Amino acid sequence: MKRPILAAAAVVLLAGCTSEEGGPQTPGLEERGTVLTTVQPTRQDLTNQISLAGKVAINPIFGVVAPIAGEVRYVQRKPSTKPAEEPLWVATVWRNGQPREVTIPTGSMMAGRLMEDRSSVAKGMPVVSARHGGYGIVAEIDSAQAYRISGAVSSVTGQIKNGPGPFKCKPKGTIAALPAGTVPEPPAPTKPTSGPSGAPVPPVEAEQPQEEAPAGTEATGLQLVCTPPDTVKLINGAEVTLDVVTGKAKDALVLPVEAVAGTQGKGKVDIVDANQNRKTVDVTLGLTDGKVIQIKKGLTGDETIAIPGPNLPTAEAEPGQGQGG
Repeated sequence: MKRPILAAAAVVLLAGCTSEEGGPQTPGLEERGTVLTTVQPTRQDLTNQISLAGKVAINPIFGVVAPIAGEVRYVQRKPSTKPAEEPLWVATVWRNGQPREVTIPTGSMMAGRLMEDRSSVAKGMPVVSARHGGYGIVAEIDSAQAYRISGAVSSVTGQIKNGPGPFKCKPKGTIAALPAGTVPEPPAPTKPTSGPSGAPVPPVEAEQPQEEAPAGTEATGLQLVCTPPDTVKLINGAEVTLDVVTGKAKDALVLPVEAVAGTQGKGKVDIVDANQNRKTVDVTLGLTDGKVIQIKKGLTGDETIAIPGPNLPTAEAEPGQGQGG
């Protein structure tokens, strides 16, 4: 009568061994290149808004750009210590025989030339440095923010730490780093060798001392300069927070920034099909708020997009360079 019991025990023991050996296995890894995270484009209102840290400064320097591409020719003007009472013509850019004036705004002073006379310049290139007469606000811009803010600024709002605000702040000049501005010495006056009747001109007893030419302006980093209303009390060196809006878009088609390669103008995304295959396509980019970016062209909105986006191609190794250490 004990044999059936022993047989049953042996069956249980074998079942236990089989269960341990055939237990759950570690799942295998997906094949290389398999897309695990995807997203679809969505639509939303988008505002390109950036916060900058600035300070109040006296007579801040800003740049004035070429309105068109061409050849810049400077007007012979001696820098003044008095702000211009109306827009002041300081240079001309010539292209195909057509001139376009470069002027500094009212309330500013000519500070220096940023290019050599008769140099070829591109549209939007700073060609003149100007000095705002009075208090202004200067905010430094780092390279990560440069392309988000390099376009046209639609509005700037300022708030002085523990002081007045918020208030509107009017941008001055361009948002760009400036080279050193120079002020060339005026051409020496020519002396006539004879009078109107042909008689020799009597020698001058003493030469009038010439005024020293201003030193020009130092190079600046990438910065934004703006001026608040006259009703806002400013103290030199006071800290200011600037809220900068460079553009707005209604019902924009957007993707997360992680899904896009590129941040300005042209970019690339990976479209994923039903078989998890990637296809890289070109897209035209617009505004970004740092989280999502506008897709202006290249997508309809029905696609499935891979995250992260495509990698930009790396430079090929030059001949003679090894692939490893």
